[in-house]
Amino acid sequence: MSLRSLCAPIRVMMLLFTMLVLTGCSTLGSNAQPEEPKPDLSQLAHQAAQQMVANNPDLTRYSPMIAATFVSIDNLSQSSTFGRISSEIMASALAQQGMQVREVKMRDSMFIEESVGELILSRQVQRLSAQHNARSILMGTYAQGQDYLYVSARVVRAGDAMVLSSADFQLPLDNNIRSLLESQGGW
Repeated sequence: MSLRSLCAPIRVMMLLFTMLVLTGCSTLGSNAQPEEPKPDLSQLAHQAAQQMVANNPDLTRYSPMIAATFVSIDNLSQSSTFGRISSEIMASALAQQGMQVREVKMRDSMFIEESVGELILSRQVQRLSAQHNARSILMGTYAQGQDYLYVSARVVRAGDAMVLSSADFQLPLDNNIRSLLESQGGW
């Protein structure tokens, strides 16, 4: 047996081994799952509304509801574009879950301050709920962390301020959320 005849099978085996290794390496990358998109404010608000109704199936009996602007947990008289749009989206999500939502922007009986929104001051809750014939109020707070924005939403019975249902969620603090918070001087 010549040296040449011994080298040929070794070369074939080396070639097959190299192809096997390269094939294995190329399939490693293709098995990686694409990163799922992060949920946005609208998706999380709708999930929170579903959770609120699931936690209290009788929640819709406390209709009609009015929605207050969500406020900064650090200063309850301060809000932002984020706080205003959060309450709007959450009220819309609750309406889709069967809650009757009374639009209060059409009236001037709620404390409305330009660039803050509809803030419900605790001393005005009784008067406002009576004026709007509301049985419940959507309220919420948010807190800015380093990497996340934490949101707490609740529906409160207008007559005695008892929490009927609540839900919490967090959003990654990206440039979009930071932009919505700018009006409060955050980030």
